[in-house]
Order: sequence, then C-alpha cells, then structure tokens
Amino acid sequence: MSFQEAVCKRIYELCKKHNYTPNGLAEASNIPPSTLQNITECKVKNPSSYIIFQLCITLNISIKDFFDSELFDIKNINF
Repeated sequence: MSFQEAVCKRIYELCKKHNYTPNGLAEASNIPPSTLQNITECKVKNPSSYIIFQLCITLNISIKDFFDSELFDIKNINF
C-alpha cells in the first residue's frame, strides 16, 4: 500500500476508535471537511504534518501514537 493509503486507513481507524465520523473529526479539528475528505479519499499524496498534528490534538494522542500502527511498517509501504 502507498503511504497515502496508510494515512487514510489510519484516520478511519482512529475515527472509529474515538467515535468520530471523518467530517466530525474535521470540524472538531478546525480542518476544512473538504481537506480531510481529500486525504481520506487518497487524493493527497503527502498530507501536511500540521494537519496530522491538528488531528492528534483533537484525538488527544501524540504524533507518535498516530504513526504507531502496522500500517506504517516499512514492509507494508510501497515506494
């Protein structure tokens, strides 16, 4: 899978875990819903670290927690 697919899947995992819809998470994070929608539809090749940071703040997790998933294991990412 690509990095952008891993980010997309991780956002969906975290939404489910924290009882958010992607749109609800975007609104709670002060991110335009269209921006998060583009990320979750894999239209954004390299989402900004600031967007990821905003999501983490809203979910009350660290950036390390965001990327602490087998999705981001180097053997699972296609280059």
